[in-house]
Amino acid sequence: MTEWLDFNGFPPECPQFYHDLSKNNSKAWFEQHKSDYERYCLIPAKQFVAAMGLRLAAISPQIKAIPQVNQSLFRINRDTRFSREKTPYKTHLGILFWEGNRPRMESSSFYFHLEPDQLMLAAGIKIFPKPILDEYRRSVADKKLGLSLLAAISEVTGRGPYYIGDVHYKKIPKGYAPAPETAGLMLHNTLYAAFETALPQELHSTAILDYCYAHFSAMAPIHKWLAAVIDRTSG
Repeated sequence: MTEWLDFNGFPPECPQFYHDLSKNNSKAWFEQHKSDYERYCLIPAKQFVAAMGLRLAAISPQIKAIPQVNQSLFRINRDTRFSREKTPYKTHLGILFWEGNRPRMESSSFYFHLEPDQLMLAAGIKIFPKPILDEYRRSVADKKLGLSLLAAISEVTGRGPYYIGDVHYKKIPKGYAPAPETAGLMLHNTLYAAFETALPQELHSTAILDYCYAHFSAMAPIHKWLAAVIDRTSG
């Protein structure tokens, strides 16, 4: 894989494209500017996936970084079938690096999310499918594993301005008796660490690779704990 050699950062035209799209979110406008999307957003994103995947292998040797749409790259088209929001295109760039044998959205991952004026980086899983939720709860209820997750969260939040998502339930589910220290973790239906910032200057050069790697590395303890839990559901 040599595509990463061509990665020179995301050009300023990339966030500008999403800004303009947010003001002109129609099929007609997009078709007129499709070449801009491909040149300034899609091609650099593919190059970033290849380059970042090589870096992330130092954290997670089995990480999947596939520079294709519907793999590491989320498609720009929105699924409007069951949504009240009917605009046809997403106004952000989403990139996922996942680990494990389950489908990408059922795996712990590192996530890159670029909006016109903001960057978000995250590590973890967006929502627990039922088999993973069950295994997560069993793991949290296990005193050793539950405390190791608590330690991972403490390690991550001690490394920088990372927030942890997300409490969903109001009561501990029946049949589980976690340690008092970890009881709050039972209320999650998702678990991730995330960081949000205005667009950093590094975005427009290869320095964005080191920038993302530093944050992904800081959030990695939560990813690694989750990857091990999810792996137990793939047998």
